[in-house]
Amino acid sequence: MTSIQQNPFAELLEQTMLSFLKEKMETLMKEEIKNYLQVEEPDVANSRNGYYPRTWETRHGVISDLQVPRDRQGHFQTELFEPYQRREAWLEDTIIHMYKGGMSTRDIAAFIEKMFGGQYSPTTISNITGTIVDDIAAWQQRPLAKRYSVIYLDGMYVKLRRQTVASEVIYIAMGIDEAGHREILSFSVGGQESAYGWRDVLRDLYDRGVHEVLLGVFDGLAGLEEAFKETYPKADVQRCITHKMRNTLPKIRDKDKADMVTDLQSVYHALDREVALANFDVVKAKWGKLYPKEMESWESQLSVLLRFYDYPPMIWYAIYTSNPIERMNKEIRKRLRPMNSLTSMDAAEKIVYLEATAYNERWSNRVIRGFGDPDTKEALQLLFEKKYPKQA
Repeated sequence: MTSIQQNPFAELLEQTMLSFLKEKMETLMKEEIKNYLQVEEPDVANSRNGYYPRTWETRHGVISDLQVPRDRQGHFQTELFEPYQRREAWLEDTIIHMYKGGMSTRDIAAFIEKMFGGQYSPTTISNITGTIVDDIAAWQQRPLAKRYSVIYLDGMYVKLRRQTVASEVIYIAMGIDEAGHREILSFSVGGQESAYGWRDVLRDLYDRGVHEVLLGVFDGLAGLEEAFKETYPKADVQRCITHKMRNTLPKIRDKDKADMVTDLQSVYHALDREVALANFDVVKAKWGKLYPKEMESWESQLSVLLRFYDYPPMIWYAIYTSNPIERMNKEIRKRLRPMNSLTSMDAAEKIVYLEATAYNERWSNRVIRGFGDPDTKEALQLLFEKKYPKQA
């Protein structure tokens, strides 16, 4: 690795490793062409035709004169690499990993150039990360499960550069399936968050197989509940309590905020719905004269704010807010932040896709706490059967 200072022993070890790799690769290719001419194509008039040199970049450094055998008819192709491949696949994986971590294509190009001493422009790095685009398209069209106990919806804003830089939304849908596994179901980038945008997201989920949903969890965006009910009319709606609290507290005087939070927590931390309603009556009596609009707003939305009480107690913590999807969004923001204003929508999609697939891989074999409880599973199955009875 030419531009990184090394001691003589390290340089000797590197050269020894490269010589060893070169020797073994050339030996393998000699055996490959021998097998090709004598076993695979013995009846074809063909023979060896010397070698051609190939530069090959490895994780240990660059082999500048790898001798690749060729045949006279030009049909032989080694299995060690593709015809125009110049580096091990690990480099692409490393570049994609750095890109996912939030490094710009310019920073990655500078780093890789230091490693190998060659010219790696930001455009080259962008082309390498561009191989993800086909994967994104396939991922966004993949079939989904028929049943999801919970679907969370949340939008997050990022800066995108088109002709100018502006904040645009990323729509993200997350689900918990029958087995209790959590996964990112979909994402889409662009525009301003609206019920119309969410309607498209939900129709896409339905078209990809999500036909039976028990509960939708999301914030109070105007028209979102109606859009959700258009696609899943039999599903319940849980308004995110965390979002409701965030909307309420800015309207409360600083000296009252701590007490207000404690009092409202007595509502959604109650043992059951009846106690929650009784506690709200106390809260309303205490604060109704000082903050009448805020108390009226809570009272008008209690049915969707306390919907989680209709579900097994062991999963209440997981369904009365959209915190699970917000934690995912926080990770995406962390990856996007070093990139400042993104160059394009494609750049944002690459980052979200890499983060989403990594998230799904982490959670693919983990059952969300509470959802694996036998009583909870039985209760959820009964809810599915009640909402979506089998046709005779």
